[in-house]
Amino acid sequence: MDRALYIAMSGAKQNTIGQAAEANNLANVSTTGFRRDFEQARSMPVFGDYYPTRAYAMEERPASDFNPGTLIHTGRDLDIGIDNQGWIAVQDSNGEEAYTRRGDLRVDQLGRLINGEGLQVMGVGGPLVVPPYEKLEIAGDGTISIQALGDDPAVVADIEQLKLVMPDLTEMEKGEDGLFRMRGQEPGDVQPFDPTVRVESGHLEHSNVNAVQSLTQIMSLHRQYELQVKMMSTADENAQVTQSIMDIQ
Repeated sequence: MDRALYIAMSGAKQNTIGQAAEANNLANVSTTGFRRDFEQARSMPVFGDYYPTRAYAMEERPASDFNPGTLIHTGRDLDIGIDNQGWIAVQDSNGEEAYTRRGDLRVDQLGRLINGEGLQVMGVGGPLVVPPYEKLEIAGDGTISIQALGDDPAVVADIEQLKLVMPDLTEMEKGEDGLFRMRGQEPGDVQPFDPTVRVESGHLEHSNVNAVQSLTQIMSLHRQYELQVKMMSTADENAQVTQSIMDIQ
């Protein structure tokens, strides 16, 4: 009976991992530019010194869903949404380049252009710093124009251009910090600027999580978990009955 017990136990454990993945998706249903994670379960034979006669369940997060979310109009000059495909380059906590779709930007007290996570946005020439300004606009190609503080309203200057990239989606993966990088990316590796990527100023991209779908999947995984726990209880009861029979003999 130990085989049935361990198989059910592994299934229950993997169900909780799947629930955690879907719960993370559901928790980010309102996070700007969030990309939901896929989750799937498959059987995994146990290999060892003998033939693989047992198969356990294994939960995986094979990839992220790269379908664009809905663009929502905000009217705010520093809000940008990627039109269709493309990514915004940012500087991660280690000073390396990473990629996101989050476009809720602001200028901090040091003049750095950062997003809602506090990550500094990259320009074509490096991390972006904005001089004091009266008005700021971001064009469709990512060019940042400002009316400098104290200048005439007719005087507008282009100061920098957002670094917008178009990496190969099949080679991208999400890190634990929620940022995307190229698979096997080494420190210093960066993607080239892509002039075909367009942004919509005054818009934000909604998360591409389907709340109803995620909630339904969580409920389904919970029912599977309860079934696995019931199977463990049954295996334990059968083991006790078997032991009682052997004691009588």
